[in-house]
Amino acid sequence: MMNRFILILVLFLAPCVSGIAQHARFVGEGVIEFEKKINMHAKVKKSIDKENESYMSKYYEQFVKTQPQFLTVKSNLIFAADRSLYTPIPITVTSQNSMYGDPNANQPNVVFTDFKTGFSAVQKQVFEETFLIRDSIRPITWKLTGETREIAGYQCRRANGLMLDSIYVVAFYTDEITVSGGPESFSGLPGMILGVALPYENVTWFATLVSDKIVDKNSLKAPVKGKQMNNKDLMVRLNDLVKRWGDSAKRILNDYII
Repeated sequence: MMNRFILILVLFLAPCVSGIAQHARFVGEGVIEFEKKINMHAKVKKSIDKENESYMSKYYEQFVKTQPQFLTVKSNLIFAADRSLYTPIPITVTSQNSMYGDPNANQPNVVFTDFKTGFSAVQKQVFEETFLIRDSIRPITWKLTGETREIAGYQCRRANGLMLDSIYVVAFYTDEITVSGGPESFSGLPGMILGVALPYENVTWFATLVSDKIVDKNSLKAPVKGKQMNNKDLMVRLNDLVKRWGDSAKRILNDYII
């Protein structure tokens, strides 16, 4: 009798399970729109030191009164199963996003990632120079957590990460998008990263729209403009700038290597 009951139950539930499976959809290619938000009040405050405190403190007070706290810039991530291309949307240069040459106050990076070969090409603007960083995909040490949140209509799981041995990263990814990518050079989780926060750098990236559609693979090409080097060469160049420019360069060093 029990076996017969189980059989009837299975036959009854089978169409329901089948229906759920038919409606389940895992995205393998498309376009994601991201918003990057920079806490400009915090960035300006961090620029105050003993040498400039006399005038920068007054500037900071005025800045907080007259300028919005967050600067928002946008970008697109086009992705397919084996590669992605992150491209900034140009913004109008203002007194906010041009100050001190702060790289986080604009959109300097174009990032191509080949997940199949582990190759990455990043076109990066450093002051007046354009570099083309050709290297392997940057490793990030991730630890998954049980925290979840919804981003752009997708249920995402939180992961905490450590990048370049010192930069703390909070990311939210969804396994409903089967590509292990994300904005900028963030990747390495079991699904697409739709949200990133760098708490100590005062910057976030969050998806605002995911378009599930077939993309033109010919559009997923690596950038070619810029002085070619690898990540090690870039660090040598940036450390040289720190030596020449002192504390002012140290404050934005992490912004350039993100």
